[in-house]
Amino acid sequence: MINNLQTKKIAIFGYGKTTKALAKHLTNATFYDDKCEKEYQDSEGNAIKPSTAFESEAYEFAVTSPGIPPANPLIQKAKNLLSEYDLFADTEPLKIWISGTNGKTTTTQMMTHLLADKGALAGGNIGTPLGELDGNAAIWILETSSFTMHYTTQAKPNIYVLLPLSPDHLSWHGSMEAYEADKLKPLSMMQEDDIAIIPKKYSHTPTKAKLISYEDEQSLAKEFGIDMQKVKFKGAFLLDALLAMAVEKLLFDKIDYEKINSFTLDPHRQEELHDSQGRLWVNDTKATNLDATIAAVKRYQDSFIHLILGGDDKGVDLHELFAFLAPMQLKIYAIGSNKECLVSLAKEYNIACVKCANLLNAVEMIDSALKKDEVALLSPAAASLDEFDSYAHRGNDFKSAVMLK
Repeated sequence: MINNLQTKKIAIFGYGKTTKALAKHLTNATFYDDKCEKEYQDSEGNAIKPSTAFESEAYEFAVTSPGIPPANPLIQKAKNLLSEYDLFADTEPLKIWISGTNGKTTTTQMMTHLLADKGALAGGNIGTPLGELDGNAAIWILETSSFTMHYTTQAKPNIYVLLPLSPDHLSWHGSMEAYEADKLKPLSMMQEDDIAIIPKKYSHTPTKAKLISYEDEQSLAKEFGIDMQKVKFKGAFLLDALLAMAVEKLLFDKIDYEKINSFTLDPHRQEELHDSQGRLWVNDTKATNLDATIAAVKRYQDSFIHLILGGDDKGVDLHELFAFLAPMQLKIYAIGSNKECLVSLAKEYNIACVKCANLLNAVEMIDSALKKDEVALLSPAAASLDEFDSYAHRGNDFKSAVMLK
């Protein structure tokens, strides 16, 4: 589609990595950005204008950065709105979209690891915009956010892999139902030759694609003939690995235990550290929603857990999390912008909880109480931008503090 837009006047919403990559493929585009106060040109000669200067009548199409919410005035005024994915809908690579609430980054990385020798490239939400991917590659493996799918109306995957869904980004979507609808949207656009691997809960979603549903890791492994005992990954990472292996089985009728077991996990997801006293601290800063935190607590539930919670909870109702935590052996250390809410919920569910000034204060408090047979777990169930530049910034601060103990 992008080749058909070269003579069209295009407005691009948001001036960031994703949209700057798109501009390299468009000859007649103008950026509009909420952070821009006065019009200017960047080093590539692109015009960047304040959002308030946008006039929809002046443009035939608009392309948006996926993170801009539907209520934004730019979105409200736009005509013929497209997503990044729409622009590359007719490119040659076989396209695998991976989505879900937790694990989509790891699943994307694992799948790319397995299929790299088949010409697979990773992109999308994982860090490389589609505008920077090789259009002649054999396979594009795209970590795909609900934001992107909300705005996508032309593009579809050849294979869609959906991990389980739990409440997330509800302040952006407006409700869990709307969030699920965006995650399931690709199914309505897929055709008979396409394949979707989705949780059994959504197996009745209308689609022309071949549906393969799974209830849990065991059912997925059985469906694809995978011996779970030969896969080294456990806990939340086991499902990620099985989904990556399932796609390799679909495409190449191959199950490679040695190769999947050679994959190295990124930091910040259940990353285990030991201090000078041999005590276990776990950096799970990437657990930015309740389902990820529940998975982490399950992994360490045989030990008493000193659990650091808190940050920007994105409008999610946390009662489900606290109902899960209530019977566990743990103490909560509340940080971040929702700490007052956490303290109130802990009182409601009769869970031991202390309010901390910040993350480093929580580490200090845990340090004075942590025993060798216990676990200190940073698994915030919240985003980090209230007090940090990113979840990685939060995790690195945690690790630096632990290494001083």
